[in-house]
Amino acid sequence: MAIVDLYGHEALRERLAESISAGTLPASLLLHGPRGVGKQRLALWLAQRLLCVEAGSPCGECKACRYVAELTHPDLHWIFPRPRLKDSDPDLEQVRDDYAEATAERAKAHGLYAAPSGTEGIYVATVRSLVQRAVMTPAMGKRKIFIIGDAERMVPQEGADMAANAFLKLLEEPPADTTLILTSSEPGALLPTIRSRVVAVRVPLVQDNAVRAFVENPDVKKTLDARNKASTPERVRAAAGAPGRLLTGDTDAKATINARKIVDAATNPRRSAMHSTAISQGAAGARGAFADTLEALVEVLGERARDALHKGDTAAAASAARSVDAVLKAQTQSDGNVSPQLIASKLIRDLSETLR
Repeated sequence: MAIVDLYGHEALRERLAESISAGTLPASLLLHGPRGVGKQRLALWLAQRLLCVEAGSPCGECKACRYVAELTHPDLHWIFPRPRLKDSDPDLEQVRDDYAEATAERAKAHGLYAAPSGTEGIYVATVRSLVQRAVMTPAMGKRKIFIIGDAERMVPQEGADMAANAFLKLLEEPPADTTLILTSSEPGALLPTIRSRVVAVRVPLVQDNAVRAFVENPDVKKTLDARNKASTPERVRAAAGAPGRLLTGDTDAKATINARKIVDAATNPRRSAMHSTAISQGAAGARGAFADTLEALVEVLGERARDALHKGDTAAAASAARSVDAVLKAQTQSDGNVSPQLIASKLIRDLSETLR
């Protein structure tokens, strides 16, 4: 099962290819941009370009290219948020088996997958496994490629300092035969120690003609038709330059609506609005949906800051940016066994003091 081709980003691909040809491609990259623009698919294209053995690569025909397209290349390691394994301290073999199964599922779906739920993350055992594999000799080609999707989902854990430090050292000085490609829709949520060790590359929205070609791909069309029977123009408009949004269903929309309700409650002088909004987040069993809401809230605040800057209101932009810190603290709390109602109540009070 080959994954769907990459559509769009021609100018960025050309720049990356030129950097590879000139031998100036950074060993640790961060591809960042709006959610759904194809950052991880671009990272896979870059991996194919680096692993291809033919001139004018990626040729798409050699064994290396085929293996990357099938997500079976032994020197390509794709890390992304996963549910926490039942074993509180899984061994590295369990982690590898879990990712092998998850990657095979993505290959079977032609690389078409929804965004991870709010309860999924990149846990310390995964980081340990990544660091261990990074020092090994490539199995087939001359390089190893590690793609770390949604890198902001790396979950800090008590007692994980050694793994975190090892990962930071790996980012700073990866082996000569290793390329690390992180992707993130929320680069501001990454640890500063990570951001300082990677070269950031902005991935823009996809042009409508490329979105149209994507939604008309037979495998994509079949997947989208199973969700709804919208026309191609309707899907291009709905994607708004980020075709990955079409694969997520209504989860993102619900999270964004809920996030805006939290902002409205925080800026509403009536305390009853704060209370009712906090209660509506549900109890402990609703943590997954609440985590999605917190992610959406970071995006909503980012939009608020950009709108304020556009209007020349630097004070409002700064207050929105400061408010993100409160959301990031809430995200850390939501990873534990804490009721979303309690977290939301504190978060709304905090936002009411910073937002203007």
